[in-house]
Amino acid sequence: MIRIGQGVDYHQLVEGREFWLGGVKIDHPKGALGHSDADVLLHAICDALLGALALGDIGTHFPDTSADYKDIDSKKLLHQSVEMVWEKGYRVINVDSTILLQAPKIKPYINHMQLIIASILKLSLDDVSIKATTTETMGFVGRGEGISAQAVVLLERNMEE
Repeated sequence: MIRIGQGVDYHQLVEGREFWLGGVKIDHPKGALGHSDADVLLHAICDALLGALALGDIGTHFPDTSADYKDIDSKKLLHQSVEMVWEKGYRVINVDSTILLQAPKIKPYINHMQLIIASILKLSLDDVSIKATTTETMGFVGRGEGISAQAVVLLERNMEE
């Protein structure tokens, strides 16, 4: 049996915050505002993983009202999310994601992001797709006020289960 999950996340960009994306710290004058490190890409993947098995969303499992998750590294959230998938007897086949961001250009960081995500999800590099696009200066992304990410995952029930 296979399952598909889709996730999306948005965060405001503000000065004075570190900018984390795909588990990589990127040098930029603005960072994403949030309770955790506000890594929109990892959050979207978490939601896709959880959604594929109807396990709720990232806010259900890691509420922004809990001090336990204040400034938490989102790689930990991704690891905990995929552990829930494994506990249900599924494995991740692949991830396809898109980041919507006007600046900075993230192409130089994509390979490092893929390595981090593939390592956590126990995938090969070829199974983690990360794409990026601008909004051609339109909307909150285009004005540099925010960032968004979308992710889709494919899960398969383990045959030995």
